[in-house]
Amino acid sequence: MSEIHTGNVIKEELKLFNNYIHTKKKLPDNSKINRDNNYLAQILKISKPYLLKELSETGYKELLSNINGLSKETNTSIVIQKFSEIYCELIKKKYRSEYKNTNKTLNDFINKQDSGIKIIWGDCFKVLKGMESESIQLMVTSPPYYNAREYSQWNNLDEYLQDMRMIIKESYRVLDNHRVWIWNVGDIFDNDNLAVKSVWGKRRLPLGAYFIKIFEEEGFTFVDDFIWDKGEVQSERHKNGNNPYPFYQYPANCYEHLLVFHKHRLDKTKYPCPVCGCLKVNGNSQPEIGIQSWECKNYDCFERSEGNRGKRFSYKTNITQSHHLKEHEIPKDFISKWRKDIVKFSPVIKINSKGVNTLGHTAPFPPDIPEFAIRMFTYEDEKVLDPFGGSFTSGIVAKKLNRIGICIELNEKLFRKASIENIIKNLNITNISELNYE
Repeated sequence: MSEIHTGNVIKEELKLFNNYIHTKKKLPDNSKINRDNNYLAQILKISKPYLLKELSETGYKELLSNINGLSKETNTSIVIQKFSEIYCELIKKKYRSEYKNTNKTLNDFINKQDSGIKIIWGDCFKVLKGMESESIQLMVTSPPYYNAREYSQWNNLDEYLQDMRMIIKESYRVLDNHRVWIWNVGDIFDNDNLAVKSVWGKRRLPLGAYFIKIFEEEGFTFVDDFIWDKGEVQSERHKNGNNPYPFYQYPANCYEHLLVFHKHRLDKTKYPCPVCGCLKVNGNSQPEIGIQSWECKNYDCFERSEGNRGKRFSYKTNITQSHHLKEHEIPKDFISKWRKDIVKFSPVIKINSKGVNTLGHTAPFPPDIPEFAIRMFTYEDEKVLDPFGGSFTSGIVAKKLNRIGICIELNEKLFRKASIENIIKNLNITNISELNYE
């Protein structure tokens, strides 16, 4: 085998590329570079015209520079994996550059290495507007319920839903492609203040149904509705014991929705075949709304069907199937707990026997919810965002599961002291990263 390594190939590619930039001559497909069975060189040889088209001249040069570290790698599987990762990062960088309103201070804070739990104090809509596109791998929250607390009041239901719509719409841009939003909400009994504004206007408001409609109108795909069975009802409301007659009996609410939404932004960028790593692929079909699939057309690919068809894949399947490793397995008992779409676990007990709120927050949600979302829909070191941070349960659980927990909370004066104490108590850390975002 020749002593010439792919590092020399890349240097020669850069030399040829620079010549191409300055002279605008056609970049040769079959230069006299000695590639000597080095697989990275084979990927470059086959993929060059597609790389130039997808990345542009500048992006292609950046790719060559970034893959230089693979020049001496002899393990073909590692070459394919790393090349694909580097290429996909450049595609993501190119897509993010299309949005011009990112805030550098905010995104530097989000991306810096720290303890793994970050708190952003401010209006979540404004914060989302400043974040990079497709930079978060999971969102999970329980939003402020319509007029359920003193700190979350609206003139009417339409105003509330419009505010939530704006946040959901912006979250579509921020959530990574083919990723998941978990939205925990309960139906409530209240007055929508739209027609009748007296006490007689109170009725059951199906917030879960309203939110499904909003999410889908803003581009998300509704996937599942897990019912959180909160257990035995303690409330005496609606029993109407003095009127044991038809039409007078109404149940007290003992459940909430865990709504599961997917983001599938249709992306017709060519992605590398997961088997051979080459970009010589053709569009195959759209198996789901917003998902583009591809078929490998590299006839030297390591996997061909009996009919000589190439590997069929999508960017989504590349994300999921590449992580079928032991370290990513979900515990069997956890899968069993969530096997049915009605799941029973207790709400957070916040008031002790002395009537004192031990958590300092009036509406904390149980760790079961973010744990479900994080285990089911993320991998380690990925970013998890809760735009209504509250007592920061989502961030705490994310940190415990080796993810990066990011929480946004508007009411710093009300909740900061209790929430910081909650983080310290659960994680035993004091180096908590905070940012005030105006």
